[in-house]
Amino acid sequence: MTDNFQDLKVMVIDDSKTIRRTAETLLKKAGCEVITATDGFDALAKIADSKPSIIFVDIMMPRLDSYQICALIKNNSAFKSTPVIMLSSKDGLFDKAKGRIVGSDEYLTKPFSKDELLGAIRQHISG
Repeated sequence: MTDNFQDLKVMVIDDSKTIRRTAETLLKKAGCEVITATDGFDALAKIADSKPSIIFVDIMMPRLDSYQICALIKNNSAFKSTPVIMLSSKDGLFDKAKGRIVGSDEYLTKPFSKDELLGAIRQHISG
């Protein structure tokens, strides 16, 4: 079974250029349209405009952290059902629990593999 992620809009929010570029490359190879953002404020403006199908967000970021971003997304009726996947270099139970509280749908530990990234999309996007 091949994945058909053609025209799927995926947002990647991370202050690390390396992570953004890695995720973007992997996702574009799978046929996704990728929107990247460097921080929460940048992301919130782009989410309203681009209406992504799924959002990957780094936990540790300047200004707005991923918990605040996730809470804002999930509290907005237009985006409440948009899956939000947290990305972190820490595999902490506390981070995972806190992510669940604000409504994140999954938690991936960096560095993530192509399979983990596409697996998360597969799991949360019914197509």
